[in-house]
Amino acid sequence: MEVRTEPFVLNLGPHHPSTHGVFRMRVTFDGEVVTDVEPMFGYLHRGIEKLAEGRTYTQIIPLTDRLDYLAAMSNNWGYVMAVEKLAGVPVPERAEYLRVICGELMRIASHALATGFLINELGAFFTPLMYMYREREKILDLFDMLCGQRLTYNYMRIGGVSHDAPPEFFPAVKQFVREMPSYIDEYEGLITTNEIVLSRTKGVGVLPRNLAINASASGPFLRASGVQWDLRRKDPYSIYDRFKFDIPTGQNGDVYDRYWVRINEMRQSVRILEQALADIPKGDHRSRVPHLLRPPVGEVYGHIEAPRGELGYYLVSDNSIAPYRFHVRPATMINLTTLRELAVGWKLADLIVIFGSIDVVLGEIDR
Repeated sequence: MEVRTEPFVLNLGPHHPSTHGVFRMRVTFDGEVVTDVEPMFGYLHRGIEKLAEGRTYTQIIPLTDRLDYLAAMSNNWGYVMAVEKLAGVPVPERAEYLRVICGELMRIASHALATGFLINELGAFFTPLMYMYREREKILDLFDMLCGQRLTYNYMRIGGVSHDAPPEFFPAVKQFVREMPSYIDEYEGLITTNEIVLSRTKGVGVLPRNLAINASASGPFLRASGVQWDLRRKDPYSIYDRFKFDIPTGQNGDVYDRYWVRINEMRQSVRILEQALADIPKGDHRSRVPHLLRPPVGEVYGHIEAPRGELGYYLVSDNSIAPYRFHVRPATMINLTTLRELAVGWKLADLIVIFGSIDVVLGEIDR
């Protein structure tokens, strides 16, 4: 017998890290069933875009670290690449390889946390999440070795990278690349055929292919819906056209497919790292760029395939030492716009898992 109840509104958040940052959902329920969701953000807003318009082009790089703070190397890379496009700055071959190595290590670290926290939201804390923290710590050790930082790196520079890798860096990365496939196998052994995971994720929070495209979704969130779109292949930047790798795509666009795509993207990142480590040339790590760069008058949009999707930077130059306009195209904010369509009709426990599968970082949303 169907029981009708009065709708009621429940505020979830802003709690960190249970809402993946200071984020609030205003949810309308009929019993336990979600009938409406309104994302509420703004608690973290720091005005990075406006701050950037009062800084030199080089001084902006540390600000980009604070956007997606779980993939700070990618933020640095996307920004400096946009400036290089605007000012016509060349990048040495060695620097391009170092950027790719950093970018793919960052992707693995980010996807590991996304997967670990998703399983945490399903009720399992210690084993999967701690295993994935273990591998992320190894990557942070590598970044620490490279630039002395573990979270906000400030490593990329306009025209290259701040300094070359130390001699011990490459042997350590090669050892990590040798070990990582067996760790991914371990993750899959715990998760991929786990009956509780299957029952809580299969068919849950489905994002149809057409809606994913119309909502401008990107990254693993988009590819889980069967759309084979990856900027590293579709609009190659840096030296990605030299590497062989596959683009994992899902079929159903549900929570399970988002998990599966991220796991397989980690495997593809290992493939790219193997090739980059084998081919990296000797040479300069940075081209000579004026300390106070003055790009010609004009505008540019540069974008990369960050771990969470398309990260873009729109810059307008008036030939001064600071950008006239600085705007970020954040992947997770665009992906988050589909939350209502994903969650309506599901229950409270499902809502937490659906939201977690989007993999948001509020620093990028509340920029």
